[in-house]
Amino acid sequence: MGKILCFISDDFADFEITLALHKIRNVGKKEVLSVGYSYESVVSESGLTYQPDLVLKEAVKLNDIEGLIIPGGPIVNQKQDLTDLINHLDREEKMLAAICHGPQYLGRAGILDHCKFTTSCSVERISKLNVDDPFPRDNYVDKRVVRDEHIITAKGRAFVDFSFEIFDYLGIYQDQDEEKEQLFRDIMDK
Repeated sequence: MGKILCFISDDFADFEITLALHKIRNVGKKEVLSVGYSYESVVSESGLTYQPDLVLKEAVKLNDIEGLIIPGGPIVNQKQDLTDLINHLDREEKMLAAICHGPQYLGRAGILDHCKFTTSCSVERISKLNVDDPFPRDNYVDKRVVRDEHIITAKGRAFVDFSFEIFDYLGIYQDQDEEKEQLFRDIMDK
């Protein structure tokens, strides 16, 4: 069974990833592990408290990782441990999926220099924050979801589309097209 890692940090947008992680675990039968900078609990944007399963230094040593999911959250500094994991997974061409402001970490790791991407973080927002822009804007595409080989990025409001792109990449609903279509209809009809 392959492992899917999910990076969690203070104020991460947990709602953007719950559908994807639920189906990856329950339909795809993959192990989902949360990773953080430390073992300290973090409080998400919704106010829920999460405890990391692993720290990033441990995660980079795992040999059966299929991908990393990075939810959105505030624009913050990035520690080398996260950059190391991202670059390690990129070299192995493992899935790197980031949503909303999550692609900031891929940008700082240099991953977005060689692929198309999207993000909810505009140039204007970065300017107002008075921080260095982590995004190579020449590769930006104004779409809800962008998949470029093993890199998946999405705008925050596109968390359902983001989930389905991850399902397609991982083959979660392979040979289950009818069930996948019904799930999408159920979600969109609400």
